[in-house]
Amino acid sequence: MPLSDADYHAKAHALLARIEEQIDAWLEADVVDIDTHRTGGLLELSMPGGSKIVLNTQPPLQEIWLAARSGGYHFKWDGSQWVDREDQEFLARLSRCASEQAGQALAFST
Repeated sequence: MPLSDADYHAKAHALLARIEEQIDAWLEADVVDIDTHRTGGLLELSMPGGSKIVLNTQPPLQEIWLAARSGGYHFKWDGSQWVDREDQEFLARLSRCASEQAGQALAFST
């Protein structure tokens, strides 16, 4: 069952805000240097070494897209979490992509 537009926007905004908070905490603790740039529903992560990860909301499809060096992934709300077509949870996939591109283990959590 699809989300209402308001629920989609609330969940997507909360997810992007949580990612920004995690990265800010890593910067403060000197764990990793990731720069973020957010414009509306687009969040760009500039990783060490110059690579990028781009997160983008897709309101008409009620999806969140993740573009990383390893590929592009589309996530839909399954009633309890954001999952892609391979049934991988969003933060787990983002953690793997970020770890690969940063060259160190990084774990995004709820």
